[in-house]
Amino acid sequence: MGEFKEKKATCGTVCLKYLLFTYNCCFWLAGLAVMAVGIWTLALKSDYISLLASSTYLATAYILVVAGVVVMVTGVLGCCATFKERRNLLRLYFVLLLLIFLLEIIAGILAYVYYQQLNTELKENLKDTMTKRYHQPGHEGVTSAVDKLQQEFHCCGSNSSQDWRESEWIRSGEAGGRVVPDSCCKTIVPGCGLRDHASNIYKVEGGCITKLETFIQEHLRVIGAVGIGIACVQVFGMIFTCCLYRSLKLEHY
Repeated sequence: MGEFKEKKATCGTVCLKYLLFTYNCCFWLAGLAVMAVGIWTLALKSDYISLLASSTYLATAYILVVAGVVVMVTGVLGCCATFKERRNLLRLYFVLLLLIFLLEIIAGILAYVYYQQLNTELKENLKDTMTKRYHQPGHEGVTSAVDKLQQEFHCCGSNSSQDWRESEWIRSGEAGGRVVPDSCCKTIVPGCGLRDHASNIYKVEGGCITKLETFIQEHLRVIGAVGIGIACVQVFGMIFTCCLYRSLKLEHY
């Protein structure tokens, strides 16, 4: 009877080991995906961060990068802990899983909260940013972001092209008589911003604020979904780890 129990326990442990190993392989790939989403947001989608008053969008992306790196390291540690059957490594693995779980939940919550606040933030700040910082010394990043925003989304001004009448750059002599920046033009040529006729510049209902809001909200949905999704998967990893730890403890005694 004692032998049967021992074989049963050993069989259960082996099954848990391979189950946890398979999970860790998938978990490592998930970590790579999380890190890729974070880097993608920072490298390719961060041009408009200088137009945002809040740093929440940037912080969320950084959290994903950090979480992705930790996930990949944890996946390797999990494989070592599983096959070496070291309970101290399993404890460390569980703690790291819990840490990553919290990071992913925080990233998901930040994305959701910022998603709700984005419209208000843009309405309160985007117009001032565009009119007061465009082509001003020390704000080259804002100038570049505004030009890219207007060209990429085919819009002009925060709410409409009329917003540029309040621009400090337009009112100064540096604008060369332009009524809007050249980046508002459908076909950019030097000095094309001298005319603000609909045949020459982009006149979109809702202006750039609507376009930028939609763009950022789409990426916040991706960030939030990735964060919450990976966090849910980690729950299974913690359950498998606890089961294997308990099984090894029973065998030890």
